[in-house]
Amino acid sequence: MAKLTTSLVVLVLWLSLISYAYNVHATRMAHWPRGSSTRFYDFKIQTLKITKLCNTKELVTVNGIFPGPVIYAQEDDRIIVKITNETPYNTTIHWHGVRQRLSCWFDGPSYITQCPIQAGQTFTYEFTLVNQKGTFFWHAHVSWLRATLYGAFVVYPKPGVPYPFNYPYQEHILLLGEYYNKDVVQLERATIASGGNPPVTDAYTINGHPGPNYNCSNNDVYKIDVVPGKTYLLRLINAGLNSENFFAIANHKLTIVEADAEYTKPFTTDRVMLGPGQTINVLVTANQPIGKYSMAMGPYSSAKGAAFQNISAIGHFQYLGAVTNSVSLPAQLPSFSDNLAVKTVMDGLKSLNTVNVPKEIDANLFITIGLNVQKCQSKTPNQNCQGLNNGVMAASMNNISFIKPPISLLEAYYKKMNGSFTEDFPGVPLKFYDFVNGAPNNIPNDTQALNGTRVKVLEYGTRVQLILQDTGTVTTENHPIHLHGYSFYVVGYGTGNYNPQTANFNLVDPPYMNTIGVPAGGWAAIRFLADNPGVWFMHCHLDIHQSWGLGTSFIVKNGEGVLETLPHPPADMPRC
Repeated sequence: MAKLTTSLVVLVLWLSLISYAYNVHATRMAHWPRGSSTRFYDFKIQTLKITKLCNTKELVTVNGIFPGPVIYAQEDDRIIVKITNETPYNTTIHWHGVRQRLSCWFDGPSYITQCPIQAGQTFTYEFTLVNQKGTFFWHAHVSWLRATLYGAFVVYPKPGVPYPFNYPYQEHILLLGEYYNKDVVQLERATIASGGNPPVTDAYTINGHPGPNYNCSNNDVYKIDVVPGKTYLLRLINAGLNSENFFAIANHKLTIVEADAEYTKPFTTDRVMLGPGQTINVLVTANQPIGKYSMAMGPYSSAKGAAFQNISAIGHFQYLGAVTNSVSLPAQLPSFSDNLAVKTVMDGLKSLNTVNVPKEIDANLFITIGLNVQKCQSKTPNQNCQGLNNGVMAASMNNISFIKPPISLLEAYYKKMNGSFTEDFPGVPLKFYDFVNGAPNNIPNDTQALNGTRVKVLEYGTRVQLILQDTGTVTTENHPIHLHGYSFYVVGYGTGNYNPQTANFNLVDPPYMNTIGVPAGGWAAIRFLADNPGVWFMHCHLDIHQSWGLGTSFIVKNGEGVLETLPHPPADMPRC
């Protein structure tokens, strides 16, 4: 009888575990879009000892690879990535450009959609690539860890669906990055503590390789071997931390066919510029005399007086049959402040396919973006107030510097937890003035911003127009603004202060993007339909600006049906 009782207890326990496992699975899967295939990845976040630039250091990456492993998938696939954090650093992973339809819990920005994955913990991301294909990437979204914690994410069309251009002979991924000799987490802490500007990167890199322009790097060069007469597809990704960059190949034209994972009308140029977070696919034909040609990645710096790394990273575009030790023909990059070169490429970006631009607008938002300088409040100003005019550097949207809460915004919103944020982010600037040339209240050196965790609430189905206006309160600057959870139509942009009477909008074939470079001393107009419920971060992808507060969040409410409602959170969400 005792044995029977014990057996029954064991059976009940097993049934309870099975029921629990099923309920966890059902919570994860219910009402989420199903992919045509499911692809599993196992990411172990680890430290890796590496030697570059005459210096040995430990950096954070995935599975002992730098840059991290590539995720390959097809449109509508379901992706499952188990993350195990084997480092001492809290971390999260963001799947940049993935719209996360009904899967906001897995978007990844720390303290926005989740608490960080702490040391020794695991978390599994699950999402479906609903109607998405193209070049994406993944990266850490906490502290400055994404300086090394990143990798490519390539999504091919569905089986049997061709590219809208002749199939290339080969494809190559080119991750444009930055390399720092010092620990980037300590660099961020030191920068914020100083109140001043960040240090410049020690090197630019192409797929982790700086190239021969840098010390101890003659053999640390990325190379593409090409066959004369063949055409290659290059998937360019700017994974850099705080730098915008030009890219060019000596004596070769680049034909843009995709930007931010959306097809574009073919546009041929000598060079492209990518801000952090942007991706561009280009076709390159090996139609030059046999030889070795430089692939160059150099700086674009639009802020007046800002320091930057002025040494280009170099790779080789090398023809089969070229003399191995031959000199690489140099690529011609624009000057570091060539705004016209940036505008020329942006002018050429047009959507290839039929667009669905909102014609009628429900929410007409106007948001200023730019830098600020806060008054010094420190008792040790020499240590903590090294910004302009002996102040503390900051950044803001509508003159509100965003403060991340101590818990996940999404969790706080979903569970109706009060006190973590307010729903009063203004839809227009608190003050109107000459944004490009003036300062609030027209008071010289009036450069301060308010602080707060203030969000903007949108009803499901709201048709949004958003004007992003650069300001010159401290200095005008090109800002790569990224919106999570959505792509948007870039319907217009220009220099100076936005004027609705003179602005020209393209509602026929505007590019469909997720990261837009708002021109230095200018504006950009974007439109999107708010049909993906959740909490979505919008921020500058220059990480120092994000650290200083250049961001905000949108809460998009649920709609009426199951397919318009954010599902329950997964059971294993990390805790703060």
